[in-house]
Amino acid sequence: MADNASPSPDVERSIAQNPDIKYLGRVLGDVIRAYAGQTVFERIETIRAASVERHRTDLASGIATPALDALSLDDTLAFVRGFMLFSMLANLAEDRQGVAAEAGAELADAVVELERLGATRANIAAFLEHALIVPVLTAHPTEVRRKSLIDHRNHIADLMKLKDQGITETDGGDLIDRAIQRHVAILWQTRPLRHERLYVSDEVETAIAYFRDVFLKILPGLYARWHRALGARPPSFLRLGSWIGGDRDGNPNVTAESLDYALARGAETVIENYLDQLHDLGARLSLSSELASITPELDALANASGDDGEARRDEPYRRAITGMYARLAATYAMFTGHAPPRPSKYKAKPYATADALLADLHIVQNALAANGDGGLGRGGAVGRLIRLVETCGFYLATLDLRQNADVHERVIAEMFAAAGVAPDYLALPEEERVALLRAELAGKRLLSFPGATYSEEAQSERAILHSAAAALERYGPHCIDNYIISKAASISDVLEVYVLLKEAGVYRAGEPCPIMVVPLFETIEDLERAPAIMSDLFALPEFTAMASARGHQEVMVGYSDSNKDGGYLTSVWSLHESSRALTPVFERAHVALQLFHGRGGAVGRGGGSSFQAIRGQPPGTVNGRIRITEQGEVIAAKYGTRESAIANLEAMASATLLASMAPPSLSARDEKRFAAAMQEMSDTAFAAYRALVYETPAFNAFFRQITPIAEIAGLKIGSRPSSRTKSDRIEDLRAIPWVFSWSQARIMLPGWYGAGHGLAACDDLKLLRDMAQAWPFLRSTLANLEMVLAKSDMGVAEHYLSLVEDRAAGKAIFAQIRDAWRQTHDALLNVTGQSRLLETQPALDKSIRLRLPYIEPLNFLQVELLKRHRAGEDDPRIREGIQLSLNAIATALRNSG
Repeated sequence: MADNASPSPDVERSIAQNPDIKYLGRVLGDVIRAYAGQTVFERIETIRAASVERHRTDLASGIATPALDALSLDDTLAFVRGFMLFSMLANLAEDRQGVAAEAGAELADAVVELERLGATRANIAAFLEHALIVPVLTAHPTEVRRKSLIDHRNHIADLMKLKDQGITETDGGDLIDRAIQRHVAILWQTRPLRHERLYVSDEVETAIAYFRDVFLKILPGLYARWHRALGARPPSFLRLGSWIGGDRDGNPNVTAESLDYALARGAETVIENYLDQLHDLGARLSLSSELASITPELDALANASGDDGEARRDEPYRRAITGMYARLAATYAMFTGHAPPRPSKYKAKPYATADALLADLHIVQNALAANGDGGLGRGGAVGRLIRLVETCGFYLATLDLRQNADVHERVIAEMFAAAGVAPDYLALPEEERVALLRAELAGKRLLSFPGATYSEEAQSERAILHSAAAALERYGPHCIDNYIISKAASISDVLEVYVLLKEAGVYRAGEPCPIMVVPLFETIEDLERAPAIMSDLFALPEFTAMASARGHQEVMVGYSDSNKDGGYLTSVWSLHESSRALTPVFERAHVALQLFHGRGGAVGRGGGSSFQAIRGQPPGTVNGRIRITEQGEVIAAKYGTRESAIANLEAMASATLLASMAPPSLSARDEKRFAAAMQEMSDTAFAAYRALVYETPAFNAFFRQITPIAEIAGLKIGSRPSSRTKSDRIEDLRAIPWVFSWSQARIMLPGWYGAGHGLAACDDLKLLRDMAQAWPFLRSTLANLEMVLAKSDMGVAEHYLSLVEDRAAGKAIFAQIRDAWRQTHDALLNVTGQSRLLETQPALDKSIRLRLPYIEPLNFLQVELLKRHRAGEDDPRIREGIQLSLNAIATALRNSG
């Protein structure tokens, strides 16, 4: 048997067990036959059947069918599109079947569990008063599908829901089955690839679509559900975040204009939503003052509305809402420069703040509550709108700023030199830099002055911060809360940003700063140094005063770069230990720790179950406050439908509550001995990983030839470059293309290499099994490791070896990788007591196994196309085929970047 995951169950039986996959697969087949012809359909079906049979009979992977070799380039493109669309529809079917749902991962489940452990609902509700949970959407380029494909996929999902309800016709009179077939036909004829690289504005619009169509629709219902589970109305602890338009790290396309655009579109979107809800409220609240009592406050609000129509004289709620609508329409016009889609006929003064709108909404709610038994004032449409305004203000989602520490120090050096403060700031040692920066922060004088000239880089950075300052005035506090520093490695890195904020008028000495500066620790060394850096920062009275006034200080930890730096096992352990070591530092400073987890989709970038990951955090590091990035293809997978979004937000809330309030799962003794064993395994894994990736001379060339890393740049899936610099060193390559390219070749090295070495370093099998069963951290770590091993395949990967020019070096390196894969595979099964991968996770096992016969032919075709492309063939269909195969394989793997 080849080095792939394990014996496969009958794929056809798996399809039969999911009626949605069978149904949608049949529809797709009919569409291909109708629009591409019987011959193309038969060729695709021949390859599909042969691949399925190969898996059913457990033949060695890597045996390509002769039908693949017989495909013309045009047929190849049709074949790849067909397999890509099947994978997309299979993903949809599985999401509908709840494959991704986790048992017990709802807030109501967490409440029941905490009550069993001795907490009361009152305790839990009080705890949530200081909680904060934020999924932060980013534009990291790992979503290969065009938004058009995702939209059609969602339309099909909506139609399938109607079909579930026994409805046979759409509102427009179309038969449901015919409407589904029509959307699949449109999918078949929709171009899968982008012709142009995305602009930042495109990325903003994609995020806006998710916020508008999913998050704004489900948040009130989620909070109503949590209200019932807690027996009391919870605060708005779940909020929305975004990096899109504010993340400048390595992306010169993000400018002050991008920031302005992102914030303006957020305001426009959320206020338009409020206007629609107010309009509906006006239609609903037809209560007459002749039949219902009203409060003096509501009467005053109605009389101030300007609505003096005789027909509505006795309808104070409608009159009050008319005035509120007019004011909100004026607010919309103030922010956007144009009237809303449904303008008001009344002139009114705009709301100065979202709190002013909330105050009026509470007047309406209180009046309803004072009427009769108060039932009209509990929840309902008014309550839903209040919840959204509390959560989203006039900005929709809090936008983070991010930039690299190297950029900050260059801009500060330039400004110090121009102002005559320090001619060569970059040459100063850290102690002198800190002294100079602190002196600057303590005074009122600005470094900038009329007539000063700065480089293009400095002008751009200054412009962005001035736009941020204007945004705080325009949209209110919390439109921008955080400024993330990539590559943070010192106290001066943090202080430099505060000096730049001072130049923009955001920071003022002795006052709370509305924007919190957040260091991002990314490499293994940075994570190890994080506690000492934060301790030194808290030694500065001005920093501690700001953090104390705020009540918390955030630290961001990076999963991607730490993985690329030290491998999977060392990365997750370093993140765990860094977080744990930060806890006493913050306790001594009497400041709450808030961790921001920079996770990606693939296991090599922190992917996997959010529920298990949060539960696996060290005790004392969550405390009800957590932010997590949601990137690329993960956004569509988690938040592409309202049902999946609800499940994932429930899981985040539930896990945060349990990680914060449940007692530690380990005794002090077990924690100590488990940590010692884990450190030994991490050290061994780190040495093995570094020896391969950074100490093997031919490895860089091997990586760039065995994977499609060079061709990935042609996908046009993001607005930022794939490398921070023009260097071809692995150190300078971004983590996303690093992980993405290994996934395409089915090696998936970032998700597992070194782990087998580490597990083998512990010769106490009983201890390892105890750790795996009792320790949430290791349980989550091994579960993610197991998933990535199941998706990798050394038999398929060996085909990519033919792309490596130095055959001897390539064979030697690949043999090392293959042996390490087998060692990791065997060690994992030994620790978990399984006979094959995913034996204890049948749903995930079935999901992955279903896809393998559809991925392998794509891999074989990709290798052949890469050979022809790299040999110099210039037929544009070859390049298109490569890009389609990248798209199709990523779609089938789901979390590949």
